[in-house]
Amino acid sequence: MNHPATDNAMTSNTVTDNAGRSRFELDVDGQTVFANYRRQGDTVIITHVEAPISLRGSGAAGRLMEGMMRIIQAEGLKVVPVCSYAAAWLKRKREYAGLLAP
Repeated sequence: MNHPATDNAMTSNTVTDNAGRSRFELDVDGQTVFANYRRQGDTVIITHVEAPISLRGSGAAGRLMEGMMRIIQAEGLKVVPVCSYAAAWLKRKREYAGLLAP
């Protein structure tokens, strides 16, 4: 199942749910920023977020997170950020607080 999410104000790149590999992906100039996840019922557990070294500090991982949250929200799911980056990002983005699993 492939669900794109874009933020045209920030980027023309598209976040996709690569369910076969259990990860969300964002292609940036031929490089992939990704977030591994597990699904448990209606909850998405984010276990790891990674950007290639050349993209670190560029905002690519934040754009990935934004797209992921839009997909998760559209599907009516909740999220558990196990990854420290994902947890810190969600703490800063209060607009997604309602997506956090209890």
